[in-house]
Amino acid sequence: MNATHHQDIVIIGAGYTGMLAALRTARRTRRMPVRITVVNPSARFTERLRLHQIATGQQLAEYSIPDLLAGSDIEFRRAAATALDPTKRMVALDDDTALGYDILIYALGSVSDTAGVPGAREHAFTLDNRALAQRFSEQLPGIAATGGSVTVCGGGLTGIEAATEIAESYPGLSVTLLSRNEPGAMMGEKARAYLSRALDRLGIDRRVGSDVAEVLPGAVRLSAGELLESDLTLWTAGVRVPPLAADAGIRTDERGRVVTDATLRSVSHPEIYAVGDAAAVRMEWGPLHGTCQSGMPTAAYVGDTIARRLKGKKVAPFRFGYVHQPLSLGRNDAVIQFVTADETPRRWYLTGRAAVGYKETVSSSPLPVFRLSRHLPVPVRPSSAGHVA
Repeated sequence: MNATHHQDIVIIGAGYTGMLAALRTARRTRRMPVRITVVNPSARFTERLRLHQIATGQQLAEYSIPDLLAGSDIEFRRAAATALDPTKRMVALDDDTALGYDILIYALGSVSDTAGVPGAREHAFTLDNRALAQRFSEQLPGIAATGGSVTVCGGGLTGIEAATEIAESYPGLSVTLLSRNEPGAMMGEKARAYLSRALDRLGIDRRVGSDVAEVLPGAVRLSAGELLESDLTLWTAGVRVPPLAADAGIRTDERGRVVTDATLRSVSHPEIYAVGDAAAVRMEWGPLHGTCQSGMPTAAYVGDTIARRLKGKKVAPFRFGYVHQPLSLGRNDAVIQFVTADETPRRWYLTGRAAVGYKETVSSSPLPVFRLSRHLPVPVRPSSAGHVA
């Protein structure tokens, strides 16, 4: 790298992965001529893993992105990225300005996919941001007071955590969980049986095997034609990523995620790195899916890799293996399924208070990691393949 030229590194997105990638890059390049800018439409950092708690009215701490970046020499731009020009290496922003970059970290994450079912966008809530979660929570007391109904569409981890949180917080509500497959289908038999008993204990009705055909103002219509009354509907079924990369001609997969090489660079535009939910990353055993468990290691790896490349050093390929499937069942219960690198269930699992403690440890706030990353090369948890990610 020419020492007289500053390398402009731009990170779009300041969620879990964008923040860690920015701080890790700043730490690793602190003595190098680089300028790092983080772009995000809100100055508030959102702990997305805890939005199901906010959705039931729980009060959680609020954090300012500029405060979290203080002392790192990273510039924060409060704006939304609206377009990319990979030829000119420019990011257009919604404040009618643009940023040039030498290196771009694409960390825009994902949002709930409400486009495929009529009425889902108009009549269902999502857990895409804090404001939506708070609006959802404001509706619950009145509906619970009249013994009303809430329907959670989607039986993945987010849907299960949301349904159990709602049922525990408002036992007067009728809570229904709609799922194409059995809730917890990815878990082993014993962990799945424990989950089923927990759902029974909380009085959560399950409808398995029926797709949602339409979301209405006070009901959900199933593909078989059945109409379920629903005073409040929460949509957690499927995610999509922003279209910026695909619209810019960057190679993406069928879901719009940036297709990456073994070092998490875009295969079509190697000056662009992709992390977290916005990246289509493939291991020897298969593709990663969007979780914080895999997303944070991609961010840490990219920060380290950018610094190594700028220093002219060799770069090892990204390696990751899953370790567990942690699932909270309200505030007082949880189940943890331990898995192999490709998420095949192992024999071992945790339940009850031990699982609650484990879940709080592995899914605790990333703020301590962010703060330490400004000063120290903090390791992110090792993968089950034995590599520190």
